[in-house]
Amino acid sequence: MSTYFDTLTTNYTQVPVTDDGIATLPFTGATDGVVKLFDLLGSIAFTIVQNDMNGNLKKIRDRYELNTAANSTLEKLVINEKDEKKRVATEGLLWLMRGLEFTSVALRRLLDNPDEEVGAAFTKAYGDTLKKYHGLIAKGAFTVAMKACPLRDDFFKKLGEDQERVVELFNIWLTALEGLVARLKTFYTSGGYDKGF
Repeated sequence: MSTYFDTLTTNYTQVPVTDDGIATLPFTGATDGVVKLFDLLGSIAFTIVQNDMNGNLKKIRDRYELNTAANSTLEKLVINEKDEKKRVATEGLLWLMRGLEFTSVALRRLLDNPDEEVGAAFTKAYGDTLKKYHGLIAKGAFTVAMKACPLRDDFFKKLGEDQERVVELFNIWLTALEGLVARLKTFYTSGGYDKGF
């Protein structure tokens, strides 16, 4: 029986990581799956998150297309842009990373706390991650989105009928995402690439 995770064109578990960094194209492909995951939350309030992620993915892909060899990993892409006046892809990746951290923290709460509802998990994750970067309007939009979350059981049913398989694949996928986010956070912080954004 198929689950949501079986339908992904690229899974985070398939994203190559080498000494040069995280492979750009597979990473952006896997992140398309996160954007689609928000469709399962069934609220148009999450359109703000999806639009933000899609916009940032476009910035990364546009930079990648300028020189696919030089920008073959996310880290190389950022390093190659560091001396430019406008670091569009660097900023896009930074905000994408923040959005993915928010999402992964919320989803980890859901997996680790079987009694927690989706809205509560996303609200707590927002407070722990994105909230500090947002102004009043964005905070308001996120508050609306959290209130519009589906019930936990409904969300998990949308991920697949075989709940045991859903949880198993969900955990593998999420662990891979968490590893990539942690790597990117370390890279940005140690290199000071987040300065000015």
